[in-house]
Formats: sequence, C-alpha cells, structure tokens
Amino acid sequence: MHRLFVALELPPLVRDALLAVHGGVAGARWQRDDQLHLTLRFIGEVDRHQAQDVSAALGSVNIQRFALSLGLPGTFDRRGRIDTLWVGVTPQSEVGALAKRVDSGLLRIGLPPETRAFGPHMTVARFSRIAGPLAGFPAAPLSATPWDVTGFALWESRLGHDGADYAVIERYGSHYAAL
Repeated sequence: MHRLFVALELPPLVRDALLAVHGGVAGARWQRDDQLHLTLRFIGEVDRHQAQDVSAALGSVNIQRFALSLGLPGTFDRRGRIDTLWVGVTPQSEVGALAKRVDSGLLRIGLPPETRAFGPHMTVARFSRIAGPLAGFPAAPLSATPWDVTGFALWESRLGHDGADYAVIERYGSHYAAL
C-alpha cells in the first residue's frame, strides 16, 4: 500500500524562510527541510494499481503559471488544543483553483471527493502535548521572494518512529519537465 498526497514543492528560498523561524515555541516538533510542502490534496492509502490510476489522472490536470507569496501564520487545534503551527500563502484563489482541478481529476478515477475546506498552508511545527506560548513565532507574514508555481507533485508518505518521511513520486507541469 502507498500513502499518497498531492502537493507543491517549495523553492529553496521559501524553505529557508520557513526554517529560519524555527525555535522560540516550547513543545514544537519542527518540520525538517525535506518535509516542507503545500498540500493540494491528501489521497491516503492506495494499492499499486490505484497509484498508477492516480498518476495518470494527475497527468491530465491543467496547470497555468501563477505566483505565490508567504502569508500569515496560523494554528490548527484539536479539541481546543493547538496541534499544528503553519504559514499561509497569498493569494489563495489560484492555488485553491488548482486544488479543485486536482480533486476533479481524482474524482474521475473513483476516489471520493475531499470533504474538508481547502486552506492553503505549509505546516512548520506539530505539537504532541501542550504548545508553549506562540509569542516567539512571527505574527506578520514572513519575508521571502514571491515564487512562480508551474507544477505540482505526487508524494508518498512513510510513517516512522521519527515522524513522516516524504518522497516525490512524480512531477507534473512545465517547470518539472526540465528537472
């Protein structure tokens, strides 16, 4: 079985900006450089044949170049307890439209639709227990050069003792064709 998701790869300058704000929050488990991405659609567990169908469906998703910038930070909570610290992007409309096209492509091969509202973000830290005060984390948008999005990737997640390891399985779009 393969645990898959579709995400944007982040350029080095963006990952550097996200890594530069690590620290200053007690209880945070900071994401490593190789874990930083922007999820467009979580797929979940699929067998090898479904993974091939997913790959083919994603190959038909149309992507046109658009620019993103880092946005405001935020948190997700579970039962009133902060469990995720993230940084958003701006503008959200075009990346949201791409996420919808990805979801539509996956619907055509029989995967169920995404039921959660899409909120584009990059997870920077997770919390097991109580999050310390977030005052040590910037409250304003992080500074990084805007970047062009010209492709996306299919990723596999392997859960281990030290968290998840992510690997790009396939890339889609003009930018990635040159890699």
